[in-house]
This record gives sequence, structure tokens and C-alpha cells, in this order.
Amino acid sequence: MEKQELPIDTVNAFKLGTIRRENLGTQVFEQVKGMILRGEIPPGRRIIENEVADSMGISRTPVREAVHRLAAEGFLNPLPKGGYAVRGLTLSGVEETFDIRSTLESFAASLAAKRFADAELVPLEEKINEFQRCLDGKDLSGLTRINTDFHELLYALSRSPRLIKMIHDLRDDIFLLRKVMLNSADMARLSNKDHREMIRAMKKRDSSKVEKLVKKHILRGKDYVLKEIRKEDPNVTQYFFKEGQEEENH
Repeated sequence: MEKQELPIDTVNAFKLGTIRRENLGTQVFEQVKGMILRGEIPPGRRIIENEVADSMGISRTPVREAVHRLAAEGFLNPLPKGGYAVRGLTLSGVEETFDIRSTLESFAASLAAKRFADAELVPLEEKINEFQRCLDGKDLSGLTRINTDFHELLYALSRSPRLIKMIHDLRDDIFLLRKVMLNSADMARLSNKDHREMIRAMKKRDSSKVEKLVKKHILRGKDYVLKEIRKEDPNVTQYFFKEGQEEENH
């Protein structure tokens, strides 16, 4: 059974922001990509070029450019009868993403523990405190961004541009997975506890412990996300295809 293609309201569905008249294709790309990553355009929704163009008051040419770029970067899948629909993650894809992350990110953290300058831990500690303030205020909406900032700051200390690029290449899929995890206050508290332990190990320059902590942190997240997907809660499953369903849409 195909995942339902949802109709697009030409004015309200995209809620696109004001655009400038230069680099239109890039602006459309960034806006639609952001909405996909935030889950505002769910998997299976068809992207209709002329409706996007009409909603933005621009020609189809920059929209077509943006759509082709979104497809090339894996955000959209081609439909059998033409056009594109938003790609969803699959269970196997989620597992693979977490497994790759656990290897790349734990290695980056290990390198970071050997190469950081003392003052470079300050921004990481600030992110931990910012995260805690949101938790204390019961504001979960900003946690995904803060969490992402923390991890990117940590891995930047590895001083390995190639490794950082490999991690960044997974960043878009990771955003949705973090969103699922940090929608739980219990998981969010546990996540920040892990971050504090990572910093303590970093201060001791215990690269082996930092590596183990990061790997454990990521694999715990994997177990949680897979469990939530299997519960079939619509708040979670809206971002995913059941195994085999994505292929049927092609």
C-alpha cells in the first residue's frame, strides 16, 4: 500500500518566508529543506513545482532547480508517474545511521580529547547549561538545536576536517532522530547527564573513556528511537516509512 500523497494548500501548506530576488533556487532549497527536517512536510507528500512557485510568487525555474537539488541530496524521491515526494526514513536506515554515527562520532570525540585547548571546553559547558535551563523551564522545543550545537562543537575539536565532513553528511537524518529522542523529557535529562560525563572525561584527557561514553550515548539513542517507532505512535511514525513501503512508492 502506498503512503498517501497529501495535497498541498498553495498558500498555507508551505508557510514560506519572504524571499529576496537573488539566488532564488538556493532560497527555495533552504526553505523546503528546513521544513522537511522539522517534519513540517511529512514523508510521502508530493512536491508540486507550480504550486510552490505560485505560493512564493516566482517562476517555476528556480523551484525546479531547488527540487532537483533536493532530490540529488536525498530529501525527495522520484514518483513513478513523474514529480517528487518527500523521502521518509526506514527502520533499517535508522539502524544504519546510528551504527555509522556511533563509529564516526566516538572516534572524533577520542581525537578531541587529545587535541583540545582548555578554553575550548567553555562553549561546550555553556551548551550544557543552556540545555538544562530549557529542561528546567519545561521547554523542549529548543533542545534539538542545542544538542546539535554541543555535538558539533565537540567533534570540531578533533581537528580532522575529513572526519567532521563525514559526520556532517549525516547531519540531516540525525536532526529528525534527535527530535524524536528529545521529545522525551526523561531522555533529554539522560542526554545532558551524558554530556556532563563527557566533559569530565575530556578534562582528564581520557580519550578512551570519552570514546566509550559517546558510543554508549548514541547506541542508547538508537534503542530508544527504534522502540518508539515500533510503538507506532503517529507523532513518531509520521517521519518514517515502514520497511518496503518506500520502495513501493517508486
